[in-house]
Amino acid sequence: MEILEYGRQGTELGYGLEPDRSIWTRLHIDLPLLIALTVMLGFGLMVLYSATDGNMPELERQVALIGLAYVVLFAVAQLEVRTLRQWAPWLYLGGLCLLVAVLVMGDSAKGAQRWLDFPGLPRFQPSEVMKTIVPLTVAGFLARGSMPPKFLNVLGALVILGIPAVLTSMQPDLGTALLIAVAGVFVLLLCGVRWKLVFTALGLAMAAIPALWIFYLQDYQKQRVLTFLDPESEPLGAGWNIIQSKTAIGSGGLYGKGWLNGVQSRLDFLPEGQTDFIVAVLAEEFGLLGMLFLLMLYSVIIGRALYIGAMAQDLFSRLLAGSLALTFFVYVFVNIGMVSGLLPVVGVPLPLVSLGGTSIVSLMLGFGILMSIHTHKVTRLGY
Repeated sequence: MEILEYGRQGTELGYGLEPDRSIWTRLHIDLPLLIALTVMLGFGLMVLYSATDGNMPELERQVALIGLAYVVLFAVAQLEVRTLRQWAPWLYLGGLCLLVAVLVMGDSAKGAQRWLDFPGLPRFQPSEVMKTIVPLTVAGFLARGSMPPKFLNVLGALVILGIPAVLTSMQPDLGTALLIAVAGVFVLLLCGVRWKLVFTALGLAMAAIPALWIFYLQDYQKQRVLTFLDPESEPLGAGWNIIQSKTAIGSGGLYGKGWLNGVQSRLDFLPEGQTDFIVAVLAEEFGLLGMLFLLMLYSVIIGRALYIGAMAQDLFSRLLAGSLALTFFVYVFVNIGMVSGLLPVVGVPLPLVSLGGTSIVSLMLGFGILMSIHTHKVTRLGY
């Protein structure tokens, strides 16, 4: 009787004697996550249409890249997690080679050298993909050892996440470099690193801030911090972006001015309205209700990702899924905080909404990994 009861409970939990054989499970797709992502991308295209003033070539390119992102998601979801774990070191080395190639022969735009443009291929940004590859590699490295990780393992993980972060900051792209580092740090925190090491690292980081300010940060990066502290000091200069962004957000009110009726973006008062500051376009046209709808969609996506991490059946999968979910939350938090004046401007796009193909493809790569973790767990358990 105890065996029968255990089998019945296991079946109800989804990993017992009668695993789910629905078409979505056979396709290795998590339907709730897929629906949430599709709604978000559709809503993002509608906002982007207004932000680009109906620029069809840009929109067609964005739609094509979203299609590529879905192909990547479906393809990665078919791979078992152990295969991804085996590939992680090679993907990491390949990513480092691409980051070095960016510094040597990268395509420059607006004073930054962040892209590679090979003949016959769309221009892409390798650092965006590293935001997914780094937690994959760090999780594979730490999952081989004991928990909580020993000091040497923590040091090894910091080296793994530190090398691509430094290479990315040299492009220069400090915002993406910090996000790469954060993605790896989340794996360390989730695997139970001792708090003594955490506080020691925080203390060293705080002590290093003056040296970074004097010797490392470039003039425009220092200006961003100073503008964050007092944007009104240069209302027609460095403070223009954030002032116009907050004006657009506040003018939207509760219901917004209506789709395609934004003033700040239509009259080109709002800079980078297609990319970093697209939240301001959304808030002006859809108001507080539109922002709440956006946050609800993000909450569903993040909640589902955390659920997948909680249900994962091995340490590597839990570390990887949890870090991907938390890193996605950081993307959202940093962009919205930046646009609303709560954080310095660091050039982070709004996930799944802003114009930019590499970002969307890399994010969908991460969601494909989450779907693989969730739908392959029955196979890994041998049922």
